[in-house]
Amino acid sequence: MSKELSKFELYIRSSIFWIFHFVSMVFVVILVLIFFWLPVNQRYAIGSSWAKMNMHFLRWFCNLDYVIKGKENIPDEASLVISNHQSTWETMSFQHFLPNQLWVMKKELFRVPIFGWGLALMSPIAIDRNAGKKAIEQIVEQGEKKLNQGRWVVVFPEGTRISPGVESKYKMGAFVFASRITHPVLPIAHNAGEFWPRHSFIKYPGTITVSIGKPFNAYQMEVSEVKDKVEKWIRQELLEISDSSRWNR
Repeated sequence: MSKELSKFELYIRSSIFWIFHFVSMVFVVILVLIFFWLPVNQRYAIGSSWAKMNMHFLRWFCNLDYVIKGKENIPDEASLVISNHQSTWETMSFQHFLPNQLWVMKKELFRVPIFGWGLALMSPIAIDRNAGKKAIEQIVEQGEKKLNQGRWVVVFPEGTRISPGVESKYKMGAFVFASRITHPVLPIAHNAGEFWPRHSFIKYPGTITVSIGKPFNAYQMEVSEVKDKVEKWIRQELLEISDSSRWNR
């Protein structure tokens, strides 16, 4: 009986979160659309306020917080962030502790009503995942320009959310990009999928761990070497911060 009640409480708490999540999204996107004429950095400040609000909503309604290991590793200059992708959580939370940023994402997201319109005004790097090498060149060309403007670039090389404990294949685009820029490469690992699983309505209470690795310069390194370095570090960190008892719940 207590287990059913616990599940019921989780459902109610998550329902309240989702209400605030969507209402605040509509409000903030409308603001972004109204102020579309502002410079992108100011549009970003408005848009990212929604992500920051949601971190508070998760803590208040779902008792879900996070802790950061290695925060001192965050560079002072714009960097390429390469992270694993388990949840929707990291697309919001990174805006809470990293500077002005944009994301490499599939262009289909722009078609999502309201949310997609707001995304487009954040000036991300939108790619056609079926374009092959052209997509990689688009990441490199646009990404370097954004970094030189002082904006951080966030890439999830798995390309989609991957459930905890499931080994995925890392796509090469992020590592090709890393080998062509002189800006720092910053690896990040997290276990958000254990608390906000993909396709899950319920958000589980607890503390997500975000581990930030040491930045490094990958300029002119072999692409395979960059991939191996980042992938090994992320997978090793996941072994340390993950808890298999929270998988598949």
